[in-house]
Amino acid sequence: MEKAKVYFTRDLSPESVVKMYQALGRELKGKVAVKVHSGEEGNQNYLRPEFMKPMVEYVNGTIVECNTAYDGARDTTEKHLKLMADHEWSKYFNVDIMDGEEEIAFDIPNGKVLKKNYVGKNIENYDSMLVLSHFKGHPMGGYGGALKQLSIGVASGHGKRVIHCCGHEGSYEDMFNQDQDSFLEAMADAASSVVNHFKDNIAYINVMANMSVDCDCCNVAEDPCMQDIGILASLDPVAIDQACIDLVTNSDDPGRDHLLERINSRHGVHTIEAASELGIGSREYELIEI
Repeated sequence: MEKAKVYFTRDLSPESVVKMYQALGRELKGKVAVKVHSGEEGNQNYLRPEFMKPMVEYVNGTIVECNTAYDGARDTTEKHLKLMADHEWSKYFNVDIMDGEEEIAFDIPNGKVLKKNYVGKNIENYDSMLVLSHFKGHPMGGYGGALKQLSIGVASGHGKRVIHCCGHEGSYEDMFNQDQDSFLEAMADAASSVVNHFKDNIAYINVMANMSVDCDCCNVAEDPCMQDIGILASLDPVAIDQACIDLVTNSDDPGRDHLLERINSRHGVHTIEAASELGIGSREYELIEI
């Protein structure tokens, strides 16, 4: 079986994001949803819209997000749209909170934990998706990359709670008291449903910059603990996340151990393992530096 191709550049510039997308050789057709992380109110590490602007314009994309399952500046559509304006996403782009009105369910017949994934209904309005991820640590998942964007990121507010509660309609408190590996497998299940929805009309870019142990969903996050590494692009969500983990692991940066402690203490690689077993990608890849 041919290894997945992951393209990599150390040049962290808006123009390089476009260059990496072009290296994939896949044109996302029709109406393109561009999944980003809007950044929680107060977060200092999220990737700014100006950095994404050439890429979003290149595919004539719409910025898409979904509401959160916890209190904050993004748990209702009204507040989320205000944040998107405050963070200047809507200054540059059309913005769609996909679960702003309704949600739909994607079936996951072979899911390890989930049998349904609840996503914003507006996903049906798009022909393609570009997953623009900021690679960093995460308090619960260990790390955040393409697979988290596909799962928690695309799920509706209700869907996020179901993923966190491993398929159950749990309470807010239940979200933080689940078996860790089951939660990570639920994320992989949810990610697989989005991949299977778009089929070949999806591509992934991970930006390894501002790498804190905390996610962009934290309103108060630790400052980055490592120097920036670069930009990766792939047609395989498993391979691109695995490549990011490997780049951190193989780094001689003194902050590497702090980030790896967060990833490993949450068994973050298990999301990658589970997604690979579900058949949406391969952990075997060829890193092609540009």
